[in-house]
Amino acid sequence: QLRLVESGGGLVQPGGSLRLSCAASRFTLDRYYIGWFRQAPGKEREGVACIHSSDGSTYYSDSVKGRFTISTDNAKNTVYLQMNSLKPDDTARYWCAADKALGLFRLCVESYPPDYWGQGTQVIVSS
Repeated sequence: QLRLVESGGGLVQPGGSLRLSCAASRFTLDRYYIGWFRQAPGKEREGVACIHSSDGSTYYSDSVKGRFTISTDNAKNTVYLQMNSLKPDDTARYWCAADKALGLFRLCVESYPPDYWGQGTQVIVSS
């Protein structure tokens, strides 16, 4: 069973930056579709950024494109979400998730439930 653990959330001022980490264990993130998702109170879950761990293909939601970057460190078996120019609307709980079979579109846009989820980490953007 793949285990995913998020870290790096916290309180940050508008315009600031955070780097979220998603550490995988028990199995190597080899040829996985991996995504970062978020959900704010009263809002539906949103696919923020997704990547294929092997070929590097990525997807970003329009709301974060140009500000967020998803990347992988294969040596550390970890996926990152670098978040720059943060806005109050970015305030949400963030999860990482992974699946072997889903494509980027189905995972990130259609939000088809992936097989593995982390526990989430809270991000608050406020002055």
